[in-house]
Amino acid sequence: MNRPWHILPVIIGAQFASTSLWFAGNSIIEELTLKTGLGTEIIGYVLSSVQLGFITGTLLFALLMVADRYSPSRVFLICAILGALANLMLLSEEITTWNLLLARFATGFFLAGIYPVGMKIAADYYEKGLGRALGYLVGALVLGSAFPYLLSGTDWGSNPDLVIKTTSLLAALGGLSIWFLVPNGPFRKPSTELQLSSGVKLFKISGFRKAAFGYFGHMWELYAFWAFTPLAIQTFNYMNGQTLSIPFWTGIIIALGGVSCMIGGLVSQFTGSKKVASAALFVSGAFCLLSPVLFQAPTFFFLAGWCFWGMAVTADSPQFSNLVAGALPHELKGTGLTLVNCIGFAISILSIQLLVYLAERQNPQYLFLILALGPIIGLWQLAQKST
Repeated sequence: MNRPWHILPVIIGAQFASTSLWFAGNSIIEELTLKTGLGTEIIGYVLSSVQLGFITGTLLFALLMVADRYSPSRVFLICAILGALANLMLLSEEITTWNLLLARFATGFFLAGIYPVGMKIAADYYEKGLGRALGYLVGALVLGSAFPYLLSGTDWGSNPDLVIKTTSLLAALGGLSIWFLVPNGPFRKPSTELQLSSGVKLFKISGFRKAAFGYFGHMWELYAFWAFTPLAIQTFNYMNGQTLSIPFWTGIIIALGGVSCMIGGLVSQFTGSKKVASAALFVSGAFCLLSPVLFQAPTFFFLAGWCFWGMAVTADSPQFSNLVAGALPHELKGTGLTLVNCIGFAISILSIQLLVYLAERQNPQYLFLILALGPIIGLWQLAQKST
């Protein structure tokens, strides 16, 4: 079918702009540490509170079938505006620990109406070629996540308030662009009634179940890798007497994952989403096991290894989403994508908090080995025969 040429670029731009809220708090972690008096544990707290808010939001949205019962563009707009306002709470000069966690929780809650809803909007426009579209879309999310770090690595980043104001403004503009430029898609089939048991029924679908559990393995690794990459660079600097810029290289490593999502989306058109997801899981799992060696390697090889790992760890994400969406009827795609996101991000909290615990008790050089469990489980699920 013919669709307006601007639809996908607008969705991609809005996804990039609005998901810049995700790591806004982590990118100014030193400023927040000074305000709250917390120590290194703040790294896990700040990101886990976002993840917990996202889980709560996606669970509620999935139970109420929000993305399938109401206009996805309207949901995206409202959540982008409210997420931007929650992000601005970080500007308070006298912010307490609980206020910080509440602000990040609220940001995560409203991101539940941005990330999966953006995928739902794309699915409403692309009955074919969804893997490529989601590759661009998730790539935009990854670049949005990297943006606060990249901003912090510039002269602008010397002003933490500017980082927060910029990401909030971008989120609001992203929501407005979706509302004004992307109407409901031609393949949208709204659900007319609430089906609270629909989530349980979805897991009885073999294709959905395999894709979902593969995604869960991927999520065990992804956000823990992102959250602790700054610590990895700091550790490498300490062990080797280097002065690598932590925010700059963290932003580069995360941003490269956005590029790999887009490349994976293109490759999936020829090989299929399952092969792309399997290859990315295998490579990222291998880097988990090789990670202790990278800390002792020359600077070039450490950075190259972490950059390639950053690409592999994200390339499978849009392909899992495509496999999930492809296994479901149109009227349940939004609910299915939201539910899988909800469970996946719950798993990410477990891995993040496990690394917080281990980081205080063992050499950070060996911290990333435990993340290999995710790719191993994901590959095992993908290898299962359909029933």
